[in-house]
Amino acid sequence: MEMERINENTIRVLIGTEDLDKRGITVLDLLGNHKQIESFFYSILEEVDKDHQFQNNDAVTFQVLPNQNGLELFISKDVDLDKDDLILGPDDDDHKDSVSKFIDEQREAAKLSKSDTSESDEFGHQKRTVIVEFDDLENFINLAKALRLENGTSDLYLYKGNYYLRLQLFSNDPVDIVVTDEIAIAYEYGNKTSVTNDVLIEYGDLVMENSALELSRYYFK
Repeated sequence: MEMERINENTIRVLIGTEDLDKRGITVLDLLGNHKQIESFFYSILEEVDKDHQFQNNDAVTFQVLPNQNGLELFISKDVDLDKDDLILGPDDDDHKDSVSKFIDEQREAAKLSKSDTSESDEFGHQKRTVIVEFDDLENFINLAKALRLENGTSDLYLYKGNYYLRLQLFSNDPVDIVVTDEIAIAYEYGNKTSVTNDVLIEYGDLVMENSALELSRYYFK
């Protein structure tokens, strides 16, 4: 984590994904819980504001700008604001809240890629198959620590020197936010791929079946 004092009223903090991991927090954890966002930001403030110039101020604002490497957080004190005016990000029609924007981007990223499929049975139960490619095994292990499936299976394959995770996610809801968020988390650690499910079954080596995420958490503590 890096801190820069912009001026006497503003601190800029770069929070990398490793910093989030150390705190047991993912970007999507923050997106889904306003109280958790506030608590997390104040913990960062306490860590970087050694002389308590901001913590002792009645009004502090936080602006978060997510990026590929984590979060960029601007902490500002405003002597003209009351304590009850605490806001997370700019409260302005010309500036959409960056956290809301980021969750939209994450869910857009979780839409079907070329290798993914979605189907439903006669009862309307949904099954979505997602293939995630990893540059190395370590990225998969990190995902296993971060992702707990609500309702689904996970298989790990080795194909042409790369690791692939096949997620089969089940839901009764055609638009399941939990499933969408699970896919977004998977893409934080891995990549979309053109390798299909059929290719993995026919040519890939099955390393872990059905519970690859759970098994990895057990073996790679």
